[in-house]
Amino acid sequence: MVYLDHAASTPLRSSARDAWLAASQTAANASSVHGSGQAARRLLEDAREGVAELLGCQSIEVVFTSGGTEAVNLALQGLWWSREDGREAVVLPDGEHHATLDTVAWLQTQGADVRSVPLDALGRIDADLFAERLPGAALATALVVNNEVGTVQDAAALTAAAADADVPLHLDAVGAIGHLPVSFAALRGPGAAPTGLVALSASGHKFGAPVGTGVLVVSRHARLAPILHGGGQQRGLRSGSPDVAGAAAFAAALDEATRERDAEAQRLTALGARLADGILRLVPGAEILGDRVARVPGNVHALFPGAQGESLLFLLDRAGISVSTGSACQAGVAEPSHVVLALGRDERAARSVLRMTLGRTSTDGDIDALLAALPDAYARASGARSARRS
Repeated sequence: MVYLDHAASTPLRSSARDAWLAASQTAANASSVHGSGQAARRLLEDAREGVAELLGCQSIEVVFTSGGTEAVNLALQGLWWSREDGREAVVLPDGEHHATLDTVAWLQTQGADVRSVPLDALGRIDADLFAERLPGAALATALVVNNEVGTVQDAAALTAAAADADVPLHLDAVGAIGHLPVSFAALRGPGAAPTGLVALSASGHKFGAPVGTGVLVVSRHARLAPILHGGGQQRGLRSGSPDVAGAAAFAAALDEATRERDAEAQRLTALGARLADGILRLVPGAEILGDRVARVPGNVHALFPGAQGESLLFLLDRAGISVSTGSACQAGVAEPSHVVLALGRDERAARSVLRMTLGRTSTDGDIDALLAALPDAYARASGARSARRS
């Protein structure tokens, strides 16, 4: 099987597995005061300190979560419920992940007023337009890396704009952590203001930690209301017995991903360029969407004219190749990619895309296999579409 869907989930690292197994031998609750409990607490705090060092923040600012979705919800709902001055606007760029879009949609039922920020044709958030939407807002949010087309945003400009406007900002760094340098302190800058960049989310299974592990970095100066109650084990922001083994595995995977990041970025960028060039050579009219320069390594998001992405996915899957359509699939109904629509493309284009994402297990042989299978899959997918239309 050729696996080219690493942005959805990448294989568990041996270092994370070993750290999880070792930490799980300590059966005690890290909140217990006896010796066994304190041993578990030391494991938890060692993991917290390791993550803090790697993400450029203080250990007290690291809140372990069950994944990226919980981290996003804690950030957005927490900021919304902690506002004190009656502000109701939420600044929301188009093309965000559904964890953000759906949370903000729910906040609208609670009185939130959404101020949207359009993307350009390459999937970039215009920092000037973002800044125009900020004055008087309750909060703002933005992706560091677009999870579909791979475009890397100017996070420094977005955080500076939020700080200037005195608006708290959450950055969704799920697609960036482990793949690009990210420092919370460097982005936030000096000072003790409860606004500007105040929260940053990460998900462990995107860089080789177990599914069900994540982090929300929360500035120690931020005002954030909890969304889970019942003990306040992590700064009062998240209740529940901490997952010590998961935290240890998260820290181990992040450490390994960070150490190999630069070399892997170079390797995956070269592999991705080879894949993209092959697609453009083999499929007439194909396009690579997103920014070809400011792009997370290993992301190839392609538009295949005249073919349904879903059909291509199934045909490639039958050939032993795993890719993604890049479309949301809710309740079993495939939808056009909201990101592609946000780029200004029509619905037909938004149903004709595939996202191929590479990771540490990807090889030249994987690229060869996809490029070998693609011409027949595209011919069959585009022919099937033509037959349905005739």
